[in-house]
Amino acid sequence: MEGLKHQAIGVLNGNWKDEVGFSIPCANLYPFQWFWDSGLIAIGFAHFDMEKAEREIKTLLDTQWGNGFIPHIIFHTESDTYFPGPDFHRSDLHPESSKKYRSTGMTQPPVTGFVLEEIYRIAKDKSAALNFIESVIDKVYFNHQYFYENRDPQNEGLVYIYHNWESGTDNSPIWDDIWDTMNPPEYTFERRDTTHVDASERPSKREYDHYLHIIDIAKDHNYSDEKIAELSPFLVQDPLFNAMLIKSNESLMKLYVLLGHDEAKIQQLKKWQEKAVMSFNKKLFDNELGAYVHYDLRNERPLRFLSSSSFAPLYAGIPNPDRAASMVKIMLEKFGAEHQYLCASFDPDSERFNPKKYWRGPVWVNLNWMLYNGLKAYNYNEVAERVKKDTISIIENNGFYEYFDSRKEMHKNGNAGYGGNNFSWSAALLIDLLER
Repeated sequence: MEGLKHQAIGVLNGNWKDEVGFSIPCANLYPFQWFWDSGLIAIGFAHFDMEKAEREIKTLLDTQWGNGFIPHIIFHTESDTYFPGPDFHRSDLHPESSKKYRSTGMTQPPVTGFVLEEIYRIAKDKSAALNFIESVIDKVYFNHQYFYENRDPQNEGLVYIYHNWESGTDNSPIWDDIWDTMNPPEYTFERRDTTHVDASERPSKREYDHYLHIIDIAKDHNYSDEKIAELSPFLVQDPLFNAMLIKSNESLMKLYVLLGHDEAKIQQLKKWQEKAVMSFNKKLFDNELGAYVHYDLRNERPLRFLSSSSFAPLYAGIPNPDRAASMVKIMLEKFGAEHQYLCASFDPDSERFNPKKYWRGPVWVNLNWMLYNGLKAYNYNEVAERVKKDTISIIENNGFYEYFDSRKEMHKNGNAGYGGNNFSWSAALLIDLLER
């Protein structure tokens, strides 16, 4: 495995932009800094280059807006290989947006809290790691405060996302039912993603019309959270997004205790956490499906589909042991057949399942990494090892791709990796899996 680890290090160093201090997810397709990518990439760097891990997080947190918001893409450099770029997003419309960085007006799953804890776990010099954490932790806390004060209109402890890109699972079949409630205009634009990868692996033009329309509505109201909550046709409580926030709350509490101060922040985090976990279990667990689902807040209805996001709450310690057992059983029955790699991003039994198309069925390394850690925490060690083995195997067979076909038969010729190649978080999280 040393050879594979050496290759992974090469991928990370190759995607590092030293002049600014951040990583691109991969060349051409994603030429900027992405929020949750950066967090997960820092975990990989921490194993062999702590300075880069820390710079990655510092650069990300430096882009924070005056209200605590952190954008999902930061446009550090000029590039014509990506649409929609900064001129479409117009982050400057928000009165508290960063004056230093151009960005989107959307966010992504808030991984930074647990990433700081991972950096501390990995660090050989714990004292130096704590010094770094002390210098940035309040910004992460401020980000959590933004969510609970601006993205929870019903005061439930569950925050909403207003765009499918905020979920991280961009074109999941879960959103199809929301697209059915919308009829956006036909936009005229030049796609850039399909010049780098096969169009069959990417969202359709009509899906992009929906994506752009939601952004236009937000821009019309200067990205006001209040107006978005009132008017956006897409308003969802996402189990993956909220699980990442809950996991990060837990990490911040532990780190503040280690730092030995900010009792008031610890108490506030506890309050958020108690309400969040209670509402999460009450509202998002589907007894019939035996796992967690998304909730469409705009139309007040659960979106009753199984996806890899349905199992992400294991990583945040949200389900009780009985529910965890139910989730593992469903995962193995539906996603774990002998001919499938764990864990497909969408229910392989569904007519909407597509094992090649982005978040409609392929396996993603980042979700597998979370599932591995979650399964270990609940002592499902055998299933955890299968997830780890499957993840290593698909990278060995195909290379460091963005996502992978979930059907084992497709991996025989080494062409079952899709999307961007030399993908940073695939490399970073593989390093972490190999080191565990």
